[in-house]
Amino acid sequence: MKLRLISSLLIVSLFAFGSVRFAHARSSDASALLKMESEFQKATAEKGWDGYVTFLADDSVELPNGESAVKGKEAIRKYLGEWTPGMSLTWKATGSDMAASGDLGYTYGEYTFKSKDKDGHPVVRYGKYMTVWKKQKDGSWKAAVDMGNNAPPHEAQ
Repeated sequence: MKLRLISSLLIVSLFAFGSVRFAHARSSDASALLKMESEFQKATAEKGWDGYVTFLADDSVELPNGESAVKGKEAIRKYLGEWTPGMSLTWKATGSDMAASGDLGYTYGEYTFKSKDKDGHPVVRYGKYMTVWKKQKDGSWKAAVDMGNNAPPHEAQ
C-alpha cells in the first residue's frame, strides 16, 4: 500500500515538474520572439525596406491596412517601394506567445511610421501590428504573416 502511494506521488510529481519545465520553455521561446522582433525593427531602422524583408519568409504574406494581401517576399519588397530620406518605421512589441509545438508564434504591438508627402511635409501614422513567426527548416525564425492597422496616436503610444 505504501509503495503504491509513493509510486503514485512520484508519477504526479514528474508530471507536475514536467509541466513547469514546459511552461518555462514556452515562456522562454516567446521571449526569444520578442528578441527577434527587436532585431527585425533594428534591421529596418538601419537598412530600410531591404532590412525589413530579410526577416520575411520567402512565402510570407503582408496584409496592409485597407488593401489586398501581398504574397511572397519579392512581391512585398516591390510593394514597399523606395525608402526615402526622412522615412522611419519604429515599433515595439507589447506581447508574444508560442504554440505548444514550438514552431509557430506571434508578436504584437504598436508602431509609428514617419514619411513625407509629395510636397515634403512630414506625415506621421500610428498603428497596431501583429506578426506571425514560423520556424524554418534550418531552425531560423522568419515572419510568415505581417499585418498592421492604423490607430489614433493615443491608442498606439
